Amino acid sequence: MALEPDAFERLWTPHRMAYIRGEGKPSGSGEDEACPFCRIPGQSDEDGLVVARGEHVYAVLNLYPYNAGHLLVVPYRHIADYTELLEGAETAEFSAFTKRCMTTVRAVSAAHGFNVGMNQGSVAGAGIAAHLHQHVVPRWGGDTNFMPVVARTRVLPQLLADTRALLAEAWGA
Repeated sequence: MALEPDAFERLWTPHRMAYIRGEGKPSGSGEDEACPFCRIPGQSDEDGLVVARGEHVYAVLNLYPYNAGHLLVVPYRHIADYTELLEGAETAEFSAFTKRCMTTVRAVSAAHGFNVGMNQGSVAGAGIAAHLHQHVVPRWGGDTNFMPVVARTRVLPQLLADTRALLAEAWGA
């Protein structure tokens, strides 16, 4: 069988195979050294893509973002479910960081809106179900184009390290 050229261009993204294969995902619901959300706090902000750290939670850029500035709010404790957040300070900081993510992204990139939420459990679409995290995804009018629909590819206008630096600087402002 000869391989005949066709009319399609190819945009290869081999770096996404780590995500597709689930590399670095925790193996179970208990605390797991392989959990990326447990490892990130031990890294520098730049290496871990951490935008801000609180007492109970931190904000980090999504390594596989839907849009530029896609942040995650993550508790330091290795818990899987929203109902496991401790009443009081931990739940309050989780909520406050979500609000702060939105405010900071708006200040840096003038987002028109946001998708905010969490997928609880692998059946609900959680990529890392063993460690709670909330997505804060900035949206702009017309940001969904043919690339994700037809080519299953996201086009991001900025490198993660550059986005992290802008957001971290604006977080303190």
